[in-house]
Amino acid sequence: MRIKNSVKNVLSALFSNVVAIIIGFTAQAIFIKILGSEYLGLNGLFSNILSMMAIVEMGIGSAIIYNLYKPIANNDLKNIKSLMAFYKKSYRIIAIIIFIIGFFISLFLPSIVGEVSLDINIKIVYFLFLTDTICSYLLSYKRSIIYANQKNYIINIIHIFYIIFLNIFQLVILYLTKNYYLYLIIKIVMRIVENIAITQVANKYYGYLKDDDIIPLDENLKKDIFKKTKALFFHQIGGFVVSGTDNIIISKFLGLVMVGLYSNYFLIIDAVHKIFNQIIQSMTASVGNLLVTESLEKQFMIFKRIRFLNFWISTFASISTLIIMDSFISIWIGNEYILPKIVLIVLVLNYFQKSSRYTYVVFKEAAGIYYEDRFVPLIESLVNIVASILLVKIFGLAGVFMGTIISSLVLWIFSYPKYIYKNLFQRDYKNYFVETLGYLFTFIFLGIILYYISTKIVFSNMILNFCTSVLISMIITNILLLAIYRKNENFIYYRNLFFKLLKRN
Repeated sequence: MRIKNSVKNVLSALFSNVVAIIIGFTAQAIFIKILGSEYLGLNGLFSNILSMMAIVEMGIGSAIIYNLYKPIANNDLKNIKSLMAFYKKSYRIIAIIIFIIGFFISLFLPSIVGEVSLDINIKIVYFLFLTDTICSYLLSYKRSIIYANQKNYIINIIHIFYIIFLNIFQLVILYLTKNYYLYLIIKIVMRIVENIAITQVANKYYGYLKDDDIIPLDENLKKDIFKKTKALFFHQIGGFVVSGTDNIIISKFLGLVMVGLYSNYFLIIDAVHKIFNQIIQSMTASVGNLLVTESLEKQFMIFKRIRFLNFWISTFASISTLIIMDSFISIWIGNEYILPKIVLIVLVLNYFQKSSRYTYVVFKEAAGIYYEDRFVPLIESLVNIVASILLVKIFGLAGVFMGTIISSLVLWIFSYPKYIYKNLFQRDYKNYFVETLGYLFTFIFLGIILYYISTKIVFSNMILNFCTSVLISMIITNILLLAIYRKNENFIYYRNLFFKLLKRN
């Protein structure tokens, strides 16, 4: 059942994200044509500012989902209902706090945004973004019961329809009226509709959530949630500083137009991220079930298999992005939107290190390892913001992401070997570093070879150039990975699993 649910979750996530990406690229191209890069930059800047509000959530959702795994495995409806009622109350309080903090931030908008030539009320735009953020916490708590039951595919299917209708309505309004306010209002309405739909599905599958006989949450369980939440608060701060301040730094030092140019690259890298990393992320609930039902040896064996799959996906996705990006940008929105090559290389390196760690993130979350490394994100975020500000003055846009790469070493050198390899699996540090450096050197070696090949096969026709880049990245990358790892036990496992599923179908 665990494998079956994981496969369903992965396939639905892939399909959902492919649909979202195709629509997203079309929508962004039309958005730029109608409103321009400065509006796009404003979109990116306010999205970053409002992402800061995730700090208020303090990770209580992750802590509750972790505590749902065991009662779901034991069919303990009493504790499930208590946890969900606590979750509901918590999210309502969070929505109120977000509004209060968001209001105070609005007082400092002029100094945050800087000079803007747009004929629009910045505060109205900001409050529409704030309303959308608040709505994301209302009626959304029942997602957790679907997620913890390893049925992410239900949420993914609903999200497909949300993405389709949201973009259709937004683009029609934008084309007919060119009204940015209406464009944002439609997003708020569709957010509410999506949350209502997920709530209805949760009520249908888990009717006991509507029961009134809910007892107060056990005090020991509540203490555990608060303990993990306090620790997750530090993780939320770290996460925001590392990934949520990029556009703010770019806007402050390089201007709003540069935020818009980077937003195009971010959209593509985020699309790659959503497609490939969903394969790993979709396994979180199944890993949570694994950690409460299987032996340590089997847990580590599965970890190694997922880690290998994670590396293969990250290598393929990163190298493909490096080779294809410029030709895709040229066809999609034009040569004038292409950024310097050094920016692309740094963005790809940053994506690789971020993507490669998802196996560790999944096992860490599933094991509830939040409190033990609570101070690590603070160190990471401090290194990130200092390094990014220093390096943006030297290297420009590329420097912002060099700072992110440098700060990630805190996780790779300290957090993952100590809390996952050593504490969770009781393994030796040496094995961790040998495996990690082996994967890193393989990626760099393949990246250099394939980038060199791609520079030698160049055509004047943009579409032909793009098609060649796609073929090089898709075929040669995987052939070389196959040649290197054909005798690896993890590769043999996936090869046998593939043929087994093929034969069954």
